[in-house]
Amino acid sequence: MTQIPTIDLPQIKAAQKTLAGQIIKTPIVDLNQPQMVDALPDGCRATLKLELFQMAGSFKARGVYLSVQNLTDEQRKSGVVAASGGNHALAVSWAANAAGISAKIAIPRHADAIRIDGCRALGADVILCDDIAHAFQSMQDIAIAENRAILHPFEGLSMSLGSATLGAEFHAQVDDLDFAIFPVGGGGLISGASAALKLLNPAIEIYGIEPFGADTMYRSFASGKPEQISTVDTIADSLGSPTALPISFDLTQQNVSAIHRVHDDEMRRAMALMNQSLNLMPEPACAAALAGLIGPLRDICAGKRVGILACGANISLEKFQTILG
Repeated sequence: MTQIPTIDLPQIKAAQKTLAGQIIKTPIVDLNQPQMVDALPDGCRATLKLELFQMAGSFKARGVYLSVQNLTDEQRKSGVVAASGGNHALAVSWAANAAGISAKIAIPRHADAIRIDGCRALGADVILCDDIAHAFQSMQDIAIAENRAILHPFEGLSMSLGSATLGAEFHAQVDDLDFAIFPVGGGGLISGASAALKLLNPAIEIYGIEPFGADTMYRSFASGKPEQISTVDTIADSLGSPTALPISFDLTQQNVSAIHRVHDDEMRRAMALMNQSLNLMPEPACAAALAGLIGPLRDICAGKRVGILACGANISLEKFQTILG
C-alpha cells in the first residue's frame, strides 16, 4: 500500500527557500474591470493568478525544480527521463539544463511544435512517440536501459510541494478568498495548492475543474479511490491524464470540496475571453479555471471572493487559432 505523505507549513517554507531566486513570483490581476465584469458571476470579486508567466511557461517548473534538487549524485550522473505532452516536458528540460544534467523527454509527435522545439532549445533529447501511452512506455524503457531517474508529471511529494508554494504565494497576495478554483489534470497542481491554502486559510473552499473528456479525478472522487479512463478526448491536452494516482488523489481528496467538469466549448469561450479582455493567449488548460467560474460554479461563486489560476500558456499562435476556429 502506498504511503501517502502529508504537507505542512515547515515543508512549504523549506520548498520556498529552495526555489528562491530560481522561479518567478507570478503576478495577479483583478478581473473586476469593464471588459471582464459582465462575464463574471453576479457580485463576484475575482482574482486571476498568472502562473502562465512562470519559468518554462507553467506551474510545473516549481515541482520539477524541487524534484531535480532532490536527485542523488548518482542519479544526476545518469540523468533524467520524462513523458509529457508539453508543459512537464518543458519544465524538465529547463530544470535539467539549470542543473547541468542530461534529460530525455518522450513526447507525442502530434504535440504543439512550440513545445517540442522548446525542449530541444533547452538541450533535452526529444523522443517522438505515436501518442501519450507510447510516450509513457518509452519513458519506462529508457529509465531501465539507461538507469535514468523518472520525473513523473504529477505524482510525488516534490511535485505537490512545488504546487504548495504556489498556493502559499497566492494566499500572500490575496488572503481573504472564499473560494479558489484550479484546473485538474493528474492532480499535481491542485493537490499541493489546496493543501497550502487550507493550512493558511481553513475556511476557504477549493474546487477543481476537469474536462469531460479527461475526468479521472471526478470519477475518483465519486468512487473514493484513484480511477482511470480508457480514452482521453479533450482539446486540453495538458489536462489529459488517463489516470489518477494515490498521492495526488489523496491530498486532493483531503482538501478539495468537489471536482466539476467543463466541455471543450466552455474552455474555448474562456480562452477567447482571456484573449480579448486581458490580451493573453492561453492554452485550453490555462482557461479551465475561468471556464469553471463562469460555467458550473457560476451560482455558488456569486457574491464571493474567488481566486482562479491561469496555469500555463505553451501554445503556438497557429494552434491557438485552430482551437478557437
